[in-house]
Amino acid sequence: MDFSLNKNTKIYVAGHKGLIGSAFVRFFEKNNFTNIIVEDRKKLDLCSKDATFSFFQQHQPEVVILAAGKVGGIVQNRDFPLDFLNENLSMQINVFNSAREFKVKKLLFFGSSCMYPKNSLIPMKESQIFTGDLEQTSIAYATAKYSGFQMCQAINRQFNMSSFISVIPNSVYGPNDNFDLNSSHVLSALIRRIHEAKTSNLTSVQLWGTGSPRREFIYSDDLVEACVLLLNSSFQFQNFPINISEGVDFSIKELSIIISKVVGYRGEVNWDVSKPDGAIKKLLDNSKMKSIGWNASTNLEQGIKKVYKWYLNSL
Repeated sequence: MDFSLNKNTKIYVAGHKGLIGSAFVRFFEKNNFTNIIVEDRKKLDLCSKDATFSFFQQHQPEVVILAAGKVGGIVQNRDFPLDFLNENLSMQINVFNSAREFKVKKLLFFGSSCMYPKNSLIPMKESQIFTGDLEQTSIAYATAKYSGFQMCQAINRQFNMSSFISVIPNSVYGPNDNFDLNSSHVLSALIRRIHEAKTSNLTSVQLWGTGSPRREFIYSDDLVEACVLLLNSSFQFQNFPINISEGVDFSIKELSIIISKVVGYRGEVNWDVSKPDGAIKKLLDNSKMKSIGWNASTNLEQGIKKVYKWYLNSL
């Protein structure tokens, strides 16, 4: 199906207050899109089949950005696996079925690098998804995301289309990130911990794990630009999702050094090796995105400066 976004396209952004959803809203507002649909989660429970169906029936969106979902850090994923399965599966099933029922022209679904086996070849190619044992701390979340990807593919195959697009970004960060130390991801958690060490005049700060795992990060605005390119492209999505990544990884120790520099913290960083590291390395193969002309424009230090400025303004 030939379709591309225009300023009047009716676009529903699910999860518009979150990290990824808010980045889409910023992009659309900056570029003068006039028909953006958002709804507060207190008014619309996407885990409710009837509420979701009624919402789609009322608004009839042409494009859906499914950026809503239950996310969390290592400890939450490990301790509340059923919650991650229930909420994410419910949202995905309700949104996908409503989108299909009301003939949405494009839907964008966000998978996760947790879907890759813990011992994947590096960089991780899309064809490796679910071909081996997963990292145990995130297996429930990964399973929910994999089910969402499979549902996208099933809809595309059964109805002979490529309208339901699955993407896998790697460690997104940006404004409206989660800085709660109990549920945040590593970059935002380190920003908060190191900032608080600085403001408390601490001579040292203790961070989780060994600091040796390597992670790849993508700034939220860069992710949105990549996704808009995909929404406007004729790329075929029936077989696999598509990785969206910068193509450069950093150890957690290296990340802590960059954050300390941006924050202006000069104390010592110590590592609590009794805490879990998670997967040792997560670097995505980004050759598909490069093949259609996309590259990230924000390097890690630039992005952290922007996020830290937003964090300070949010305090």
